[in-house]
Amino acid sequence: MRFFTTEGPVRPDDHYNLPPLSRWDLDEILNLIDQKKYFLLHAPRQTGKTSCLLALMEYLNREGRYRALYVNIEAAQAAREQVALGLGAVVQAIANAAIHYLGDQAVESLVHEVLRDSAPLLTLGTFLDRWCSRHPQPLVLLLDEVDALIGDTLISLLRQLRAGYPQRPRAFPQTVILCGVRDLRDYRIHARSEPEPITGGSAFNIKAESLRLGDFGADETRALLLEHTQETGQVFTPEALDRVWELTQGQPWLVNALAYRACFELPVGRDRVRPITLDLIDQAKEAMIVERVTHLDQLAHKLQEPRVRRIIEPMLAGTEPGAVAEDDRQYLVDLGLLRRDGAGGLVVANPIYREVLPRALAGGPQDSLPRISPTWLNPDGSLNPETLLAAILDFWRLHGEPLLKSAPYHEIAPHLVLMAFLHRVINGGGTLEREYAIGMGRMDLCLRYGVVTLGMELKVWRDGAPDPLAPGLGQLDAYLAGLGLESGWLVIFDRRAHQPPIAERTTTSQQVSPGGRAISVIRA
Repeated sequence: MRFFTTEGPVRPDDHYNLPPLSRWDLDEILNLIDQKKYFLLHAPRQTGKTSCLLALMEYLNREGRYRALYVNIEAAQAAREQVALGLGAVVQAIANAAIHYLGDQAVESLVHEVLRDSAPLLTLGTFLDRWCSRHPQPLVLLLDEVDALIGDTLISLLRQLRAGYPQRPRAFPQTVILCGVRDLRDYRIHARSEPEPITGGSAFNIKAESLRLGDFGADETRALLLEHTQETGQVFTPEALDRVWELTQGQPWLVNALAYRACFELPVGRDRVRPITLDLIDQAKEAMIVERVTHLDQLAHKLQEPRVRRIIEPMLAGTEPGAVAEDDRQYLVDLGLLRRDGAGGLVVANPIYREVLPRALAGGPQDSLPRISPTWLNPDGSLNPETLLAAILDFWRLHGEPLLKSAPYHEIAPHLVLMAFLHRVINGGGTLEREYAIGMGRMDLCLRYGVVTLGMELKVWRDGAPDPLAPGLGQLDAYLAGLGLESGWLVIFDRRAHQPPIAERTTTSQQVSPGGRAISVIRA
């Protein structure tokens, strides 16, 4: 029985899949190859790059005009800046792939010959020259994980490809496709002793194109899910199909991971007679986030990078990021963490990532929380909003000051501490949804627990700015209207200098919004 895969390239006999080459403009790719172009393919991790390259290799070899070879050169990363060792690993990886995919046993003796006779820093160019010269068919070389290499090793690889470029196709590959997460301009070409890049894309100025592999579209997402129905008879409800698209926005790994968990791990989902419902998809989503599965953990780790923080921190706070280099913005898009919306602005790529980011950042404060008794629950286990508000105020007065220091992003430290508390609340069986965007000046939270839905807006009062109460009431009005609620919380964190201690300035009052809604205003 086939299944949804989240590990490695797709194997059609084992995995539900979309035809990999359907995700490219194959005519464009073939035209670039026919024109002897060298170009790049990049996309975020686990979006199907390797599957597409393997499918392209099979297509070209079946067609017969070219010898095509896929090679993963990630192992050379371990050489770091030991150039001779790294290039030797690249040459050996090419030879191993040629034996495996092309049955070219003679290449092994050629490797020994080149490593013995050629200058250590020229082994790649020498090997490709001699190997291509021995075969009448032009070579199409597909190099994967190129951006795993760093420093002089990466520079040497790029420059040897450039040096051999005029010899193509008789004595060098007709086409080389470099594949990785990032575009060439963002390859981290650093020497160990130099913090600034040694060089940039000029090391490979023969690049003709830089192609990006996109996510699934809505129809493609649906088609992949329905392969399970065709094979097993188990249906997805229309709401479940819509929910997978809504949560993932077509990110291939997320689509497969949600569907696999719902269909193959959750006990109800394994019963093929029962449909996959919206509730099962939501259960799968929540479990993935709580467990911090590898894909999501890798994204969370990126939050520690200064160039990521410069954009994500103000985005979560709802403020403008200021002067941020275009390369930094594009870096987050290439990673798949952000995307550009229809108006050209930056937004988090999908709702699952939107939850992962603040949860990951709130991890420190959450681990630092003292033991808290769930005083906010009624005797029947339902949520009591009034006692929850009282518990939050008591907690903030007592623990807010020290916990702010445990938050990794100073600008949104109050947000993270409050969310850490709310995560303790929903551990009993609720959910916490977030909405934020650059320039909106706020973060909106929706807490759902049983039949209770709480809408709240978080704002910050900074030095030199007016009291955010009035705009906050108007913004919260619109948010509550979207949730269908007649009441909510407006939380204003006073971050101005020279304020009294948190215990003294934390207060609550009641206000009426412009739309006539009852608002609890918490000043903290």
